[in-house]
Amino acid sequence: MYVFDEFDQRLVRERVAQFASQIERRLSGALTEDEFRPLRLKNGLYLQLHSYMLRIAIPYGALNGRQLRQLGLIADVHDRGYGHFTTRTNLQFHWAKLKEVPTVLNLLADVGMHCIQTSGNCIRNVTADPLAGVAFDEIEDPRPVAELIRQWSSLHPEFEWLARKFKIAVSGAAQDRTVMKSHDLGLRIVRNEATGEIGYRILVGGGLGRSPMPAQVLREFLPRQDLLAFLEATLRVYNLAGRRDNKYKARIKFLVHEIGVEVFRAQVEEEFARIDRTKAYATAAELARIASFFAPPPYENLPAISRKLEQAVARDEELARFVENNLTRHKRKGYAALTISLKTVGGIPGDIGAGQMRAVADLAEDYSFNEARVTHAQNLVLPHVRLDDVPEIFARLKAQGLASANVGLITDIIACPGLDYCGLATARSIPVAQALAQRFADPARQKEIGELSIKISGCVNACGHHHVGAIGILGLEKKGAESYQITIGGDSGDSYALGELLGPGLPAEMVAEAVERLVAVYLARRQPGESFVETTRRLGLAPFKTVFKEIADVVA
Repeated sequence: MYVFDEFDQRLVRERVAQFASQIERRLSGALTEDEFRPLRLKNGLYLQLHSYMLRIAIPYGALNGRQLRQLGLIADVHDRGYGHFTTRTNLQFHWAKLKEVPTVLNLLADVGMHCIQTSGNCIRNVTADPLAGVAFDEIEDPRPVAELIRQWSSLHPEFEWLARKFKIAVSGAAQDRTVMKSHDLGLRIVRNEATGEIGYRILVGGGLGRSPMPAQVLREFLPRQDLLAFLEATLRVYNLAGRRDNKYKARIKFLVHEIGVEVFRAQVEEEFARIDRTKAYATAAELARIASFFAPPPYENLPAISRKLEQAVARDEELARFVENNLTRHKRKGYAALTISLKTVGGIPGDIGAGQMRAVADLAEDYSFNEARVTHAQNLVLPHVRLDDVPEIFARLKAQGLASANVGLITDIIACPGLDYCGLATARSIPVAQALAQRFADPARQKEIGELSIKISGCVNACGHHHVGAIGILGLEKKGAESYQITIGGDSGDSYALGELLGPGLPAEMVAEAVERLVAVYLARRQPGESFVETTRRLGLAPFKTVFKEIADVVA
């Protein structure tokens, strides 16, 4: 994984010193909160319901053991002993003390981390496939490209004050694991079938929030050497034409929607043609330097099947479930990518304790070439695990309360912090997620149901990605009470779809029962091998609306 060079370190330390001075002025009263707000947002510091929240960038989700230990230290000393992973692969500390923020930022800088551009109207943390470099269906590792974009976009003078925030995702695999169509800009590494040349398929104008829209194709094929120039052209058109009079219509998706993707494409291509592409956006030497950080680790030559793991699975039913649900096929024989679920029954999705951070750091160092990844589903991945080592890893995870064998199942719930923390939220997300996890806690039942994503947001900003959940739940305020709308049929992957609303909102205490009845319809009417989303597409909404109406009528 990439390691900060001298330039990165100097940039981050200077930014910390600058922000420390601004914090000192705020604490002394020299800056009002209104004056301080744009400054703190540029440094990832939010003012939430009960305290400040600090959001830490984790570019393309990559962490090493030293970084995880430092995050654990910060959690113990400067927060309340835990952190929260988000759908953007950031980590949030929800109880930051303003006077201690400079100390925390310097601790982060010590291990090559920062909070720059995790908020504000700028290019946000660049995300990528959590299985980058190890996925069996990968065309090319997307991490060098993601790192190139991070370097290009960090404090970019032209794009530091955009009309609104701007999110980029990069994928190098046949299967999309980045929720690409929900991004302002998506880059898909593709191979030109005629020439064999590697380049990019560019998508633009995706986003969730109060007006969800899927991204559309901007360029079918872009040669790799033109990437940064094309990104510059795209961002420039948006920066000049994006609305600044209404923040609710300021994202690039509104511009693309209002003028049409054909007109937007023409404007980008016109700007792209004006750019001098002989200019060294990134030299060959620099590209090679970046790529060198992502060379494959020294894998062993192993047999495809681990007899040791097979024997352990035969003896241990819990381990068998874990292997079935939490291991993903690897491009190297004898290895797997192992997902650590942060979705314990009764727990808070995405939360991780300081001790657990240190435990994962140990596992990364001992078993995964000192690397862990954060996923948009608020879980962690050890990307380079020998199959022989899985029983030992499972035992250590179990000792830390991190052995939930539910990845991709109904209790692997995505949820934003909601009204328990967030000043923008209109309802709580966490208690609803906990009630649903308790309702479907039985492992045998989870297996019977199979793949099914539940995603929960506590307001229309959709940080919980509820629009693209097989079952999506949106918490709103209605007449002074929390009310939860339910959508079904959403899909965040290659069969991307926005969920459809079933009816009026329900009180929190009825959400689990409603989901139970929707799942019952699915189990009764699915065809062999059919997922929940596939069943909804075949049957339509009608049978699900019928059972939902029975519950909604009780509320009415």
